[in-house]
Amino acid sequence: MDIQTVGVLSPGDMGHAIGARLQQHGLRVITNLSGRSARTVALAQEAGIVAVADDATLVREADILLSILPPARAYAFAERIASVLRQTGAPLLFVDCNAIAPRTAQAIEQVITEAGGAFVDACIIGSPPGGADQGPRLYLSGSRAGDVAGLRAYGLEMRVLGSRSGQASGLKMCYASVTKGFTALLTEALVAGQAMDLQEALLAEFQELPYFASGKRSVIGMPPKAYRWVGEMTEIGRTFSDLGLPPQMPEGAAAVYHFIEGTILGAETPELRQHGQTLAEIMAILADALQ
Repeated sequence: MDIQTVGVLSPGDMGHAIGARLQQHGLRVITNLSGRSARTVALAQEAGIVAVADDATLVREADILLSILPPARAYAFAERIASVLRQTGAPLLFVDCNAIAPRTAQAIEQVITEAGGAFVDACIIGSPPGGADQGPRLYLSGSRAGDVAGLRAYGLEMRVLGSRSGQASGLKMCYASVTKGFTALLTEALVAGQAMDLQEALLAEFQELPYFASGKRSVIGMPPKAYRWVGEMTEIGRTFSDLGLPPQMPEGAAAVYHFIEGTILGAETPELRQHGQTLAEIMAILADALQ
């Protein structure tokens, strides 16, 4: 597949960094910023992503459209693009990169293909690309996964899992259940220790755990992202339930992130944080929020 223009929606934390990497390697990257926040507009401009007038222009001009959104918005966005596909008849390849359950990915595939588009299921594992960092791994599945894998020529690490939609999403669900699930569990335990005035003894014991250092870094970096992780953990619970597994652990993690989302920590953006710069500060704020 000859790829010249890639659409990205939305150019937020991950989307703008992926767009910047593609643009730096010679692709034209476009987005629709209608109704987007001033922060998202600034991130897109910083990344060199070109803003087009509307969804119709986005769909007509993009060879591939990467959907990179909070999980709770993934299906509604697919419906929005499907409506435009029916109007334009454009041969768009829609790539859902969101942290969603395989069932949700397959529902999105149906929406897109019934509107005349093509679909690839994808997931992103790792941090946004930046500078000399390689960036995340993008796993792909579906009959057109090989076409999207061509983006590896433009600075992204692409890995094809197979030809069945839902495989990439399933991998993300299993992986994030451990990484983000552990962050939620550690946060809840630390807040409980703070509330019971046990933080010194608890931290002394946690320091003996070989994985505490990485868990601590994750807890410190998590609060501005908690709002996105609510939907992700909900999708993980749905995945487990569909398989006949208990969904309560990811559902509990979703509740933890929902609690954090409602605090002053959850209201900040990653680049403009003023509260909770250390683990001790974060725990104090969250323990106070329990009251």
